[in-house]
Amino acid sequence: MSVFSSFSPAARRVLRTAEQECRNHNHYYLGVEHLLLGLLHEPDEAIDRHLSERGLERAEIAAAARRAMGTGEDRTWEGILITPRLRRVVARAESLAQGDLVGPEHLLLAVEEEAGGLAVQILRPRPGES
Repeated sequence: MSVFSSFSPAARRVLRTAEQECRNHNHYYLGVEHLLLGLLHEPDEAIDRHLSERGLERAEIAAAARRAMGTGEDRTWEGILITPRLRRVVARAESLAQGDLVGPEHLLLAVEEEAGGLAVQILRPRPGES
């Protein structure tokens, strides 16, 4: 069974976009930061509301994530690995969904709960901001 078998159609689109971001950055792994970029690409009212409540804007977060991730080396693709942190985020999102399909909002909440990662730092409001 796929790690992502409990994803809603919207969450699957987020995943496809995250995989493309991974390739765009020449990364061989799919991580939480790629997932964050996928979430920012998916039109979703719950995500818009969530970010707005924190005084965060999609474009600014995406630009910060892309800058922070950098670009990997050109290489021959043999597949993409899923990082352990991303697996933990997906497991937490499944828990938040409480048996329903995992949606983008569950993924965003799980990303925000993930401690110590680049994505959660990017989502943290700066001092003096909301």
